[in-house]
Amino acid sequence: MSIGDRINQIDSWLLEHVWQPIADRLPERWPAIDIGMSCQLGAILLSGVAIAMMIIVGHMAIGDAMFNVLVWCVGLAFFVGISRVRQLVRRGQPNPLRPMLSGMRPMSIPFALLAAWQGAEAPPQLALGCWFFTLSYVVFVIGIYLISCEQRPPKQRTARNPRRAVLTPLEGGLSGGGMGGRG
Repeated sequence: MSIGDRINQIDSWLLEHVWQPIADRLPERWPAIDIGMSCQLGAILLSGVAIAMMIIVGHMAIGDAMFNVLVWCVGLAFFVGISRVRQLVRRGQPNPLRPMLSGMRPMSIPFALLAAWQGAEAPPQLALGCWFFTLSYVVFVIGIYLISCEQRPPKQRTARNPRRAVLTPLEGGLSGGGMGGRG
């Protein structure tokens, strides 16, 4: 088994045994894809705040921040792309985004770990900005896994009206031999 197969196996395990049970426990009015898309938007906003904070505080010139701005633009393009194909995800049917994001999911975890390590090792004057980046990456990972979860079918409503009569069969049928029968 190659390293790529092993990574895909770990990704499938995470998706099936960690994230899918979380998605299944969400209330029906909050589908996992909606929460995942909100996390993606939150990751973009947190990343933008971190970049702006580093520029405003003076730890990064606009020219130095250009790489981070380009990465932010790629994240924004990813969000817009996922938003456009979002209507392909339907309840009770296989999620087409699951295989489409199979390369992005395992790749996002090491970046989140790297951001956490950089945040822990950052000098005090850069720590707050680095932790915003870390939070952005963690929220991105949460969002991409929730977007990849299968959407469970809506529950069938079996509303029972308490005033509604419940019909039960008579013993022996209508012709007799049972309760209320003549004869």
